[in-house]
Amino acid sequence: MSKAHVRHIMVATEEACSELKAQLEAGENFAVCATKHSKCPTGRRGGNLGVIKPGQLVAEVDALAFSGELRKIHGPVKSKFGYHLVQVLSRID
Repeated sequence: MSKAHVRHIMVATEEACSELKAQLEAGENFAVCATKHSKCPTGRRGGNLGVIKPGQLVAEVDALAFSGELRKIHGPVKSKFGYHLVQVLSRID
């Protein structure tokens, strides 16, 4: 079964998400940004969602976890919870 190691940052607005993405692309540390800004409890762990299996995350994030380019910061991705930046660290198919 496929597995992916994923981390994310979730914020309330698309604007805030885009601003954070720009900071990350400029070299800001992902875990530090997640700890400071993420509205998800995983922010306390630097946004680390751990190793997940298909279907464990909201559909929009789950799709990226199993098809998105590795190590790229994807987003903003809208879900019913807010806007996400998603990074797939590794994947086993």
